[in-house]
Amino acid sequence: MEKKYEMFKEKETDVLYRIRALRDFGYVKKGDIGGYIKKEENLSHEGDCWVFGNACVYDNALVYGNARVYGNALVYDNARVYGKALIKGDALVYDNALVYDNALIKEYACVYDNARVYGKALIKGYALVYDNACVYDNARVYDNARVYGKALIKGDALVYDNALVYDNALVYDSACVYDNALVYDNARVYDNALVYDNARVYGKALIKDYAHVYGKAQVYGNAYVYNNVCVYGNAVICQTMGVCYSLVKDDLRKNIKMSLR
Repeated sequence: MEKKYEMFKEKETDVLYRIRALRDFGYVKKGDIGGYIKKEENLSHEGDCWVFGNACVYDNALVYGNARVYGNALVYDNARVYGKALIKGDALVYDNALVYDNALIKEYACVYDNARVYGKALIKGYALVYDNACVYDNARVYDNARVYGKALIKGDALVYDNALVYDNALVYDSACVYDNALVYDNARVYDNALVYDNARVYGKALIKDYAHVYGKAQVYGNAYVYNNVCVYGNAVICQTMGVCYSLVKDDLRKNIKMSLR
């Protein structure tokens, strides 16, 4: 295997080595100065992977394939970044986290513990993905949102603002969870449903089919809300209660709202 970079210290007291390209590959030209690594095991000589700018890869972390690490980003502990993944800005990837495929982690986002981010997923802002959570497909998590526990965010789902999704919760298809909303336990939000404001969805609740849950509403137990219904205010939908409008005429559907107190 032909080496594609060499390591050197800018100062004798430096803990990390800077890298210099020995040949052209990918976005890199021979002689380009890259970022910092602790040892050759941090950055593969194969593929087009590279560490740019002031980015650092150290401990037992590994960047390989065609992955790229930019800016002031840090990849460390036992983290793995591969495929065509990009880590940019001041992002952190650490512990045993995996970021791969075409995933993008940027700005001040953090992915850590045993979390996985892959597909074309985007994590940005100050968002956190940790524990055993997974974010994949075209899902987006950003602003100050947090996804943790064993939560899954997939499809074209969005989680943002100060929203929290955790435990075994699933948010998928084109569903959105935002503002200060919480989705947790074994709850599912999917099929273009929205959960926002200070709403809470938990237990084994299902929110789907363009339904909206907002205000200070709570949906929990085995409850399910679907078919464009809106649950809001201080409404509580619980146990095995289902809310829908399947018998309402099409021309009235836009006006259907439900608030149970």
